[in-house]
This record gives sequence, C-alpha cells and structure tokens, in this order.
Amino acid sequence: VLPACLLLALLLLAPALPAQQERGLIFNLDVGELCVQSAQCKSGCCHRANGLSLARCAPKAAETQECSPKSIYGVYYKCPCESGLTCDADKTIVGSITNRNFGVCKDPQESSRR
Repeated sequence: VLPACLLLALLLLAPALPAQQERGLIFNLDVGELCVQSAQCKSGCCHRANGLSLARCAPKAAETQECSPKSIYGVYYKCPCESGLTCDADKTIVGSITNRNFGVCKDPQESSRR
C-alpha cells in the first residue's frame, strides 16, 4: 500500500516541482529573499547582518567593498567578491572561527600593473 501512495504523491507533486524553481521558492532566489545557503541565491550570497538576524540573499561585494573569502558554511556576514575580484582578507582558521576574516575586494589585474 505504501508504494502506491508514494507513487500517487510523486505524480501529484511532479508538475509543481518545476514551477517552484521558476518562482524561486527554494532555489534561484532574488536579492532580499530569505535563504539558508548561498547556493539558493541567484547572486551566490546568503547574507546575515549578525548572529540573530535572518539570512537573506544579497548581491556580491563590488570593488573596494568589504568581503569574506568563500566559505563552506554557505552564509556570510560579508558577501564574497563579484567575479574577477579577489578578497584580500585574513584566511587563517583563527580569522574564520572568530568571524574576523573580512577584507576588501580588489582587482588582481590592478596590482600586477604597478
């Protein structure tokens, strides 16, 4: 009986699954929408202002803005840099644990020109 119920549930939910992704209920979320992981956001950054705030999708950091190095945690206090920029930050384990591993987005091409 259980497999028949499971099959029926899958058949009923199948049309709804593609619609959820198009509308951005779980993945492909727009800036400002609630998130749990950066992989859910179109921008690639799930950001929270502090430890008690809800995380929301946010744009990646632009040149000269504060940033965090890419992390395995999936939620950032400062978003990683936009494509082509590097985050000049404390990348030690201590900086990561104490949440002080913020830096500034820089263009790596600019430093090689000097």
